Amino acid sequence: MKLNVKAMAISFALFWGVLGMFLTGLANLIWPPYARAFLELMASIYPGYHAEASIGQVIVGTLYGLLDGAVGGVIFAWIYNHFASA
Repeated sequence: MKLNVKAMAISFALFWGVLGMFLTGLANLIWPPYARAFLELMASIYPGYHAEASIGQVIVGTLYGLLDGAVGGVIFAWIYNHFASA
C-alpha cells in the first residue's frame, strides 16, 4: 500500500501549521508565558519569525508551519512509499 503524497503533505501542513504554530502562538497571546520556550526554539529555526506576542508573528509562524509541515509530509510519504515498494 502506498501513501498519497498530496494528502500526506496537506495533513502534515495542517497539523503542524494550525495545531503546532497557530494555536500555540494564539495561546501565547492570551497567556504570555505559555509555550515561550517552544516559540523561542521555533524562532531559532524559522528566519524572520520572532517569539513575540503579536498577531503578525502568529501569522508568520503559522505560514512557516504550513510550509514546514507540507515539506515534511512529502518527505515522509516519499520515504514510506520507497520502502513499501521494495
